[in-house]
Amino acid sequence: MVKPLVRGIIKTSVGLTLEVRRAAIEAGDEIQDLTREVAAEKLASSARTRRVKADGEVTTQGATAG
Repeated sequence: MVKPLVRGIIKTSVGLTLEVRRAAIEAGDEIQDLTREVAAEKLASSARTRRVKADGEVTTQGATAG
């Protein structure tokens, strides 16, 4: 009588553990996606505000740095 109860508890625990792992993996994937998006936006923004001329001179927002 005790063995089926313990077996059911263990089976439920394993199932919950697998669900928690799956959820954690999905959350990690979402965080990585957001990180990639923010990094791409930051790089694009940086590229728009800082241009390098052919001779190596750096300009920022249209002004010549020197």
